[in-house]
Amino acid sequence: MIRTLVVEDDPRIAGAHTQFVERVPGFVAVGTVHRGAEALEFLDRQSVDLVLLDFYLPDMTGLDVCRGLRARGHLTDVIAITSARDVDVVRSVVAHGVVQYLLKPFTFAAFRDKLERYADYRRQLVFHGEATAQQDVDRAFAALRGSVGGPLPKGMSNQTLEAVVDHLRQEAPQGLSASQVGERIGASRVTARRYLEHLAERGLVERAPRYGGQGRPEHLYHWGRRG
Repeated sequence: MIRTLVVEDDPRIAGAHTQFVERVPGFVAVGTVHRGAEALEFLDRQSVDLVLLDFYLPDMTGLDVCRGLRARGHLTDVIAITSARDVDVVRSVVAHGVVQYLLKPFTFAAFRDKLERYADYRRQLVFHGEATAQQDVDRAFAALRGSVGGPLPKGMSNQTLEAVVDHLRQEAPQGLSASQVGERIGASRVTARRYLEHLAERGLVERAPRYGGQGRPEHLYHWGRRG
């Protein structure tokens, strides 16, 4: 589970963000604080993987919190949640290790998308361990930037791709065959397999042969499974 700290000065909004975190599979909210100093103290006491950081806090700015984190040796990742649209602010947060930038107001779908991209980014890095190649680094950062699986080939739609991903997530770790995915999204096996292979080529899905029937073995596709 990705341990997440919510930092937001408005208690009502903080509660909503905490509920959002709990609704995204693979994430758990380990705390909610309302001031920058409280966030730094919390991280001194507990291990946290991700901070959802409001940039307008009553005691310090989000940039000050980021500086404080690095000064104390914390390598915790940060997603900025803010209404700030100033280009200089955006440049500054990138320079201080913010991995995602979510502008208020936003929907749960947009929130979930950011967290799921971050989870994909972490999986890519964990899978390759201490040593990695250029294409592995590119794939990890692409998970943060672009649509699921990167730019789509001609004839493929984001809507269908998202449906495929949703069903794979639901069935993990059992996995699904192209035929099963096709049935769930209302498409042919060939169409489903095209989307599955697109995800597999980008390292988001693992495929493994399933034996036991007559003829050629059928592949099972597993979302995010590694090792």
